[in-house]
Amino acid sequence: MRRPSWKLSTWLLLGPLAAGCGAAHSHVAWSPEEAPPEQDAAFAARPPPQPPAPSPSADPKGFAARYPHPAVCEAAARRLQGASRDEAWDGLKACIEHTPFTQLNALLGSAWSEELAHRPGGAKLIARVVAQRGGSVMGDLRYLQEKQVPIFSLASAMDRPDTYKGRYVLLRAQVADQRSEGERPTVWLVEHALSSVQTEEVVGYGERTDSVTTYSGDLSGETGLTGPGRVGGTVNAYQRSGRATTRRFVENISDETGREALGRLAAADPFLETRRDYVILARFDGVRLTSGGAETDDEAPRIPVLTIVSYHAPQALVVY
Repeated sequence: MRRPSWKLSTWLLLGPLAAGCGAAHSHVAWSPEEAPPEQDAAFAARPPPQPPAPSPSADPKGFAARYPHPAVCEAAARRLQGASRDEAWDGLKACIEHTPFTQLNALLGSAWSEELAHRPGGAKLIARVVAQRGGSVMGDLRYLQEKQVPIFSLASAMDRPDTYKGRYVLLRAQVADQRSEGERPTVWLVEHALSSVQTEEVVGYGERTDSVTTYSGDLSGETGLTGPGRVGGTVNAYQRSGRATTRRFVENISDETGREALGRLAAADPFLETRRDYVILARFDGVRLTSGGAETDDEAPRIPVLTIVSYHAPQALVVY
């Protein structure tokens, strides 16, 4: 019997495979520049974690300085309410006192309504924010009334002194005079209101043209009464024209409202300067007769009496 010849072909096929297998085990030498990084190098050095935010109770200025915007600072203080409402309140005070905080709507929102109603100093924070917004007391008081915040205007207190006695009033005023009544100094307050006036100012290139036109002439004739005669004259016409580029500006001015009040201080305050505007938070103590008035005369002039709680210099009016 003849044996099949397939064995020879098989060995011929296995030969190249064996050669390829041997070539697969050849060694490759890497140069130092081409060598792959070690496994430890895959874990790059990470920066150390940032330290936790300073406690607003221990370091209020550091807490406020950590955040780039007052709104971000207020949001961070609000997040603290879940852990400690005391810490959150201190954080809010830090944001208002150490940043240009003007977000009155955030302050009067539901997140802080309980604290503003029950914690001491809530009305002072509101007065400070009103001053930092520019001191437009009349406009901001309308917003406070919408939110049912018990801070009122001097005009309302003067109209119904019995109703508003003992309540907070907020006003923009200047100190006209300062005196001492017994042991407590008293300041004479003149209420002001903020209003805006539009003005135009020339900017850039401008030109002006002046022209003079002269007309002259003679008239001669003869009449039966005067005989021959001659009349002459000259007429000058002046004209001026100009062209310029202007820009409109809106300036804020502080005007007197006509209302005045006496403000009592706990002690003499050298920083409460005369002839300077302040946003003043005060408690309304009622009205009293001015000199020369009779107690029985209902038409006698009376002046409101206030106990000053806090005052703040208004900042330049800002857009918010």
